[in-house]
Amino acid sequence: MPSHPGSSMSLPPLPADSILSSSLYRHLPFLLWRLRLPCLNARTKTLRVNRADSSESAKPEKMNLAKRDKDLILRSVTRVVFLLIFCFPAGPVFPVLAQPVPTRTFSRDERIFLDDLERRSFQYFWEQGDPQTGLIPDRARMDGAPLDADHQDAASIAATGFGLTALCIGAERGWITRSEARERTRNTLQFFADRAFQQHGWFYHWLDAKTGERRWKSEVSSIDTALLLAGVLTARQYFSDNSEIQQLATKIYERVDYRWMLNGHALLLSHGWKPETGFLKPRWDTYSEDTVLYLLAIGSPTHPISPASWYALWRDRYRYQGYAYFTTIGVPLFMHQYAHAWIDYRSRRETRGDQIDYFENSVNATLAHRAFCMNLAYEFPAFGPTMWGISASDSAKGYLAWGGPPRDPEIDGTLVPSAAGGSLMFTPQLALTTLRAMREKYGDRVYGKYGFIDAFNPKTGWTDSDVIGINVGIILLSAENATTGNVWQWFMRNIEPVRALRLVGLAPYKKPLKSAYWDRGRPRPQMSAKREQRSHYHPLYRNSTTWFFWRRAWRSLRAGTPAVPVS
Repeated sequence: MPSHPGSSMSLPPLPADSILSSSLYRHLPFLLWRLRLPCLNARTKTLRVNRADSSESAKPEKMNLAKRDKDLILRSVTRVVFLLIFCFPAGPVFPVLAQPVPTRTFSRDERIFLDDLERRSFQYFWEQGDPQTGLIPDRARMDGAPLDADHQDAASIAATGFGLTALCIGAERGWITRSEARERTRNTLQFFADRAFQQHGWFYHWLDAKTGERRWKSEVSSIDTALLLAGVLTARQYFSDNSEIQQLATKIYERVDYRWMLNGHALLLSHGWKPETGFLKPRWDTYSEDTVLYLLAIGSPTHPISPASWYALWRDRYRYQGYAYFTTIGVPLFMHQYAHAWIDYRSRRETRGDQIDYFENSVNATLAHRAFCMNLAYEFPAFGPTMWGISASDSAKGYLAWGGPPRDPEIDGTLVPSAAGGSLMFTPQLALTTLRAMREKYGDRVYGKYGFIDAFNPKTGWTDSDVIGINVGIILLSAENATTGNVWQWFMRNIEPVRALRLVGLAPYKKPLKSAYWDRGRPRPQMSAKREQRSHYHPLYRNSTTWFFWRRAWRSLRAGTPAVPVS
């Protein structure tokens, strides 16, 4: 197996048609250890069972086979069969699991629109990014005109995180060559690894795109560094064949001291630090886009924080028009989008606490926001089922972090395309219909060189002249995930966020099937506790999990459909 200089935490890429390309391959050593298969000694007719204790003093435990419960052998055989089914590279029984299935299949016209939108959005990062530092400007004029002196060359490290991911998308789509993307990525990582100012691995929020110097006396930002790191780790996996990129990306990530950013608190991270005044008083103590920050911190191989930090975040329960979800009341819609741009929360649910499925949570938040905008139609006639979306953006009054529900008092009828665009990965049909309606109704006024303008107001006629990097970025990444799932696949190849998901208890799960054996109008038969425990593994008990799986697998194979549902 080829080695990866600079990190022992990443694995080599595998052929796309191999079942081992799934996430199970990365955990194969762990699964083999958990099997702890019994070894039958033919001479002594005894059963040798491996012990968890690996010390030299530990001796194998020997038991008479006749006295040993035969369920141990049945359990082991069942485990081996399951392992072969899902890991055998020559011919998996369920090949549909080898590659993630896109969220939705789009029609030809829809795909043409999405491809055009993605390519225009990508052009922002490719044309506006500095070739030497890789830094991405916070904003740019849609018509190419220069910005005012205060905003000229002002770069955002969060936008740069989106930009690194955009390079991977552009190379994968063939909009630029792989060598061009590799060179720009290498320059960006070299800048952050060796030249940019860093405090315990954290970076300033705003930098000069050309010189890398601090702009606007900005803070060393924890959340913006996290969004940058998401792009860094995505690039590390996409360019896994390049040892220099591997080393630089690993250096940048492992250098970040998350414990230092706790500033004395046991669980909650600070918003940032300034050399003039020290740590900022606010902490990331509520549910928002900060979930990407906490997962990177919990999964860090060098400076991890406690997994209990995940459950220290306050989550407001909210319900609107029948859609129930967890949120922080009053935050813009983007807080339900940014972390999902990289982290694949699909079919994962907390095993404790409120047992939240965060992907479904964001779907409900999006549907509630759409219903909220539709209810504003009495005041703003342009709003409706195919014209909705308010998130942090420019406005006629300046930049505002607005949204809803509940209603923000600043709302004046301004529409923000990135609200719907960033929701493509959650509600693809509804979001896509809205984006197409915006382009068809308002044309070049809102759709140009870099995709959609940042914001516009159909009621007053105001139209923004700028595009903002992070808003362009969330449209690009969400569209790519909705069509191919590529960004999710690349980022989730990193073992650190996967480990963090496991530590906080975000485990994969399958939604219960209405046709389950014990749900067919009759209660599941009662049995003793001992029999219940044995029946979970025993393949001959009709009420066992194993029996149910084989029964469903046989029916699926006869019907030519996969036995395991995939989203």
